[in-house]
Order: sequence, then C-alpha cells, then structure tokens
Amino acid sequence: MAHHKSALKRIRQDAKKRLHNRYYKKSTRTAIKKLRGMTDKKEAAAFLPKVISMVDRLAKRNLIHKNNASNLKSKLTKKVSAI
Repeated sequence: MAHHKSALKRIRQDAKKRLHNRYYKKSTRTAIKKLRGMTDKKEAAAFLPKVISMVDRLAKRNLIHKNNASNLKSKLTKKVSAI
C-alpha cells in the first residue's frame, strides 16, 4: 500500500475516474445494442446521431481507440441504411 499522501490521493482519483469511465462505456454499449436491434428505419435514423455522439465522446477521452470509433460508426451507419 502507498504511504505518500500524493499516491493515496492518486488512488482515490483513479477509482473515481474508473467508475465514471465505466458508466459511459457501458451506457454506450447498451445504446449500440439497442440501435442494432431496431427494425424501424425512421426510429433508427433518429437514434443514430445520438449513438455516434456517444462513440465520439469515448474516443475523445481515449476510452476507445479513434480507429475503433470510426469503424463502429461506419458499421452502424451501414446497418441503419440497410434497414
């Protein structure tokens, strides 16, 4: 266990940040799953920009790689247009 004050604070900050990041990654994954399950084209087209925004936010915060985000957005857009 760390004994320095700064190390203890860093551990607390990391734990808090981890929970925060986990929440956003999980909610994005859920939204992607919801979008993939949609069958109504109009509803899916309206929901797609929200999901893309969530994916972009994850990439901006380095929670997922920018290329992964780009591939995800491309696949989701193709899926929605194919409905």
